[in-house]
Amino acid sequence: MPAVSVVIPLFNKGPHIGGTLRSVLAQTVEDVEVIVVEGGSTDEGPEVVRGFRDPRIRMIHAGRRGASAARNAGIEAASSDLVAFLDADDEWMPRHLEVILGLRERYPCAGLYATGYTIREGSKTRVASLSPEIPPAPRDGLIRNYFLAAIRGDPPVMTSAVAVPRQVLVELGGFNTAAWYGEDVDLWGRIALRYPVALSRKITAVYHKEALNRACSRREPIEEHVFVATAKRAIEGGEVPPALREDLLEYVASRSIQTAFRNLEAGRPDLARANLKGCRTRRLWKLKYWALLWAYLPPGAYRALEPQGMIEWYNGWRERVRGLDRSATRGREG
Repeated sequence: MPAVSVVIPLFNKGPHIGGTLRSVLAQTVEDVEVIVVEGGSTDEGPEVVRGFRDPRIRMIHAGRRGASAARNAGIEAASSDLVAFLDADDEWMPRHLEVILGLRERYPCAGLYATGYTIREGSKTRVASLSPEIPPAPRDGLIRNYFLAAIRGDPPVMTSAVAVPRQVLVELGGFNTAAWYGEDVDLWGRIALRYPVALSRKITAVYHKEALNRACSRREPIEEHVFVATAKRAIEGGEVPPALREDLLEYVASRSIQTAFRNLEAGRPDLARANLKGCRTRRLWKLKYWALLWAYLPPGAYRALEPQGMIEWYNGWRERVRGLDRSATRGREG
């Protein structure tokens, strides 16, 4: 049994998959299997994979059913009891799997292991800004409150910087194949509702926002973020501890607001209004009402002025994060 099974979904990522695979083969942990799940590419991607002669790499075919189905096929084919995920346009630094395995050894109770990451877009690279809920560098540990951490900075869990025990993936049914957007966030949230999440602030992965053919760049309407539905079912089913409920609802609000902005980009202010209806939040109310303002303007208004809208979204979000951090500091000083 290999120490880690690496699952890489592949669909029209020919210019990127070579570098992605080389970053896996350069790991300090060599006891790995690499499962590339081909999803019906029409470019040179599959041929690039075949050009690698390393016996640890194998390619399976899942048909053109989307990234979630591809990842689930990879999970089913995995030999290891720990599955790491990597998108075909991202990459790892050499010690990524070493850090992941170290986390697992120290925190065997966790249902998910993640590391810090950088975000690269064109010539610009920045380190993901993680919440104070996460142990400060160079420490690692269990996130005190995953859902609060997820609204106080960049996402604490990024798909290409995460590994999950296979039994947890099987228990929770893997990725939701009915969703094309947010299905990874949905799985991390479902895991966090049941298990601790372990994270190291060591920067070991690179998220390439400038890559071609990214699903999150699609401008298509979304009726409801998939995790919003998941959280509602969990609350109605009595599966959420009372101490977690308020922070979970804030996180749900953040997903609803994000989805509303995506629907504005898609030219569907009616769906944006539906996303915000019943969206209750104490921390993100400025963002909510900013989105509502755009949702009641003519359908083309947001797309015509989108750059300014996104600047306001970013500035408002960062202002709210800084406010939360200042409040937390005052609380500790008091």
